[in-house]
Amino acid sequence: MESVYVNLHSELIQRCISGERTAQNELYRLYSKAMYNICYRISNDRDEAEDILQDAFISAFRNIQSYRGTASFGAWLKRIVVNKAINHIKKKKLEVMSLDDEGVDIADVDPVPDEDLFLNVDKIRAAILLLPDGYRLVFSLYLLEGYDHKEIAEILNITESTSKSQYNRAKKKLKEILKDQFAYEG
Repeated sequence: MESVYVNLHSELIQRCISGERTAQNELYRLYSKAMYNICYRISNDRDEAEDILQDAFISAFRNIQSYRGTASFGAWLKRIVVNKAINHIKKKKLEVMSLDDEGVDIADVDPVPDEDLFLNVDKIRAAILLLPDGYRLVFSLYLLEGYDHKEIAEILNITESTSKSQYNRAKKKLKEILKDQFAYEG
């Protein structure tokens, strides 16, 4: 049995398609905070996150007629936001290390056990922001935004194994940061 998606904001979206500014403002109000958080997690810079957010909303409103309603509006908008943030990072010449460059086998990296993540959320957020850009980007896309490694590989134009490697390295580095910065023994 196929599930049917019901769009909670269909009337608002139709008003946006008609060019109604108050409807655009309402959609912005509903989604801007969550989308800003995505921008910030990816860019690690508040000013850049605001710029990315504005660019993403402008793009979304210009292309809102292409929204088909087969998924939530939030999911459609999130994809635009993530793509804008990644393109912004790429413009800054972010280079994700290749798996071949390091010669590390993914199986050699100890994953962070789930019980080790029982720690103050603010400390974890602060530690994530201290990750190198490439690690933070893959970590955020995978763990926080819910993309799989295949999707991340396509988005960042890297191999799937490089995405997995970056994610595992990010977890290891995050554990080191937590230990060094916050005296956390996990």
